[in-house]
Amino acid sequence: MIPKEVISKIKRMQITTSRKVTDVFAGQYKSVFKGMGIEFDEVREYLPGDEIRSIDWNVTARMGHPYIKKYVEERQLTIMLLLDVSMSCRYGTVGRIKSELAAELCSVIAFSAISNNDKVGMATFTDRVEKFIPPRKGTRHVLRVIREALYNKPEGTGTDINNVLEYLNNVTTRSTITFIISDFFAPDFKKKLSITNKRHDVIAITVTDPSESVLPSAGIVKLHDAETGLPYIADTSDPLARRNYRVQANKLKDQRAHMFRSVNVDEVAIRTDESYMDPLIRFFRMRERRLRR
Repeated sequence: MIPKEVISKIKRMQITTSRKVTDVFAGQYKSVFKGMGIEFDEVREYLPGDEIRSIDWNVTARMGHPYIKKYVEERQLTIMLLLDVSMSCRYGTVGRIKSELAAELCSVIAFSAISNNDKVGMATFTDRVEKFIPPRKGTRHVLRVIREALYNKPEGTGTDINNVLEYLNNVTTRSTITFIISDFFAPDFKKKLSITNKRHDVIAITVTDPSESVLPSAGIVKLHDAETGLPYIADTSDPLARRNYRVQANKLKDQRAHMFRSVNVDEVAIRTDESYMDPLIRFFRMRERRLRR
């Protein structure tokens, strides 16, 4: 039984994100994510002005007069959302926690997809695949996706991106547009990501909290690793400790960005203390410029 407050959240998110899709993202989505090619539709009689190279010579020979092959754009896409529901995503110090922001991002992408008659599927994951929702169309299906994004009870605590990418490659029979929504606090997954991106169009959406970049001064505090549960003591009032924390955080951020670039995966960086509208719009516009070139 889903709690009433979760049902209220789903309804609010549906209203909020569907408005944003209608006002902002639907056109951007359509201009960026084209069909995956062209597919055969039918043959018909040749008409003056048709291209000679389109003639189906086998049918023409059988019928005694020219016929051409007609093709249509393969418009329908399949969007896959790989949503990190590990313990490190259940964290936030300003605005909202990372998992709530990630759920709203799933909602925006899903509503953008169905507004364009595309299918949407989702896999939630920790150090294992927690839940798989096969791709389908329709508002009712998207509401199920939002419900699972908001109201999930994972068994695992850690993060294994290699595992969910392997799962994606095994359960999909055709190419997809795949969004990985995570904080990417995970062991090395570069090789598997590179392999997956050759088959699918993979986009990484990194969700972070500002305290993961800058350590606030709060004296001596006892902290716990969200995924392992291991405790440790930190003197947050020590300027050197805060500096080392900031340097290490920036190093990890730069390494992650370099890794994504090296395997041709686009990254969209989202923070819990900022609107996700501008980063998503910049991403869509960047993709559009690339298509034009």
